[in-house]
Amino acid sequence: MEKSIYTREYEILLDLMRDERVRNGVTQVELAAFLGEEQSWISKVERGERRIDVVELRAWCQGLGVNFISLMRQFEKQAKSSKRK
Repeated sequence: MEKSIYTREYEILLDLMRDERVRNGVTQVELAAFLGEEQSWISKVERGERRIDVVELRAWCQGLGVNFISLMRQFEKQAKSSKRK
């Protein structure tokens, strides 16, 4: 199995994460401060240079005020849609 960081599904997840951050008006600096990280960490995650786990993703959602389950539903919908193409 291909490493997930190189899959279309991971790209979809990163796009959703970045889109939610922008939609909620949160800068990389603000999110990094909430998570106790550097801004460069946020940038690396959003560009796919650094992989995050589910616990980090949940904290990311909390930092944005986004419901984790709702984000996962969006992800599932988009991932299924991309497989049909």
